Amino acid sequence: MTTQIPLYNEANVAERVIRAVVAMDYPVSRHEIQILDDSTDETRLIVDAVVTSLRASGVDIHVIRRKNRQGYKAGALQEGLQICKGELIAIFDSDFVPPDNFLKRMVPPLLADSGLAFVQARWGHLNAGHSVLTQAQGLGIDGHFMIEQSARAYSGFFMNFNGTAGLWRKAAIKDAGGWQADTLTEDMDLSYRCQLTGWRAGFLADVVVPAELPQSYTAFKSQQFRWAKGSIQTAIKLYPRVLHSQAPTVAKIQAFLHLTHYSIHPIMTLLSMLTLPVLLTLDMQIPWQLMIFFMLCILVAVCGPNTLYVTSQVATRAGLKKLFFLPALMCVGVGIALSNTRAVFEAIFNMKSGFVRTPKSGNSDLGKSDRRLRAYRVKAPVLPVLEIILGLYCALSLVIYLEAEHYMVGPFLLIYACGFLWVGFCSFREGIQNDS
Repeated sequence: MTTQIPLYNEANVAERVIRAVVAMDYPVSRHEIQILDDSTDETRLIVDAVVTSLRASGVDIHVIRRKNRQGYKAGALQEGLQICKGELIAIFDSDFVPPDNFLKRMVPPLLADSGLAFVQARWGHLNAGHSVLTQAQGLGIDGHFMIEQSARAYSGFFMNFNGTAGLWRKAAIKDAGGWQADTLTEDMDLSYRCQLTGWRAGFLADVVVPAELPQSYTAFKSQQFRWAKGSIQTAIKLYPRVLHSQAPTVAKIQAFLHLTHYSIHPIMTLLSMLTLPVLLTLDMQIPWQLMIFFMLCILVAVCGPNTLYVTSQVATRAGLKKLFFLPALMCVGVGIALSNTRAVFEAIFNMKSGFVRTPKSGNSDLGKSDRRLRAYRVKAPVLPVLEIILGLYCALSLVIYLEAEHYMVGPFLLIYACGFLWVGFCSFREGIQNDS
């Protein structure tokens, strides 16, 4: 058994994840731990001190450092793969804190089914109560895992490894060609390649690994940008293979929706800009029969996501109080549309960009560490200004629509205006604070 912890400048959380991995209930003599440390700051000193102490107590733990960050996380994982001892490999990002029974819960499914390439655990939340932003993120992540991932695993559809909190079979990784760095979502890329070669994926919803949610808007947008660009890159790279595979037609359709779902953001951005010209240039007298049809379509569009999130909260037994943050989730989802539109077009036009990691603070709902935290920041470019302008444009469109007594579009324009203005102003404020 090998556990890999990829790190890059994670002074706030490196020690926490290392000690949590060491504390997992598994025979020490059969558990190798690899710290794949590409750090260039004081994280190196923290890692060395912790590892030295743990090795003195008999833990099989090693630090692997490369001369450069070629391939970023994928490159680090691939290098560790070449020399790891275990046939099963657990992977944890630096902001995750695995429970002590993680391996004892995750290993049996892989041992019982030789066709499984990996088993994914569900993400929990260390700091969901930090702000409205983290509450909204937690709600969205619960929906993704409890509904989307559960449905994919149950139905035998193409399913992605979420990059962390999972257990892989080394033979499956090698069979699929190993970790590759030609997309920003190396986890989704490898997952699909494994399943295209005949392996299957599993998901255990009752194994929960708490993690830290991005606490700043710039960090959250950076994370979503990477996921959006990487998923479209993976779609361009692998969907032709999916189409020519022996997978059922319904699985191919689901894979297309899965790989390209971030393309909704360019559509949302375009709609926000076209709504006002449509009102000003076209005759808006719509027959009542067609109006009823449109209302039914809107009802389905509204009820679908809401049903997903309500069901996920019931399934996690978290209580329905989190649903009060559903409007915030809707606004944040709209507010990042401009940033993700850029990500989608960069992927389509093959524009290269580096792997920007999401900064972590080491905070949780149980309290903050007394140790002084290193301030890791993501630069906020001119995009927040454009988001604010688009938000004001949507607000103006809303006023004009209401004055024209076209109320059906009103709720959507309200969400668009609130989303762009909220995310734009918060990102702009963080950018100003970072520069001061």
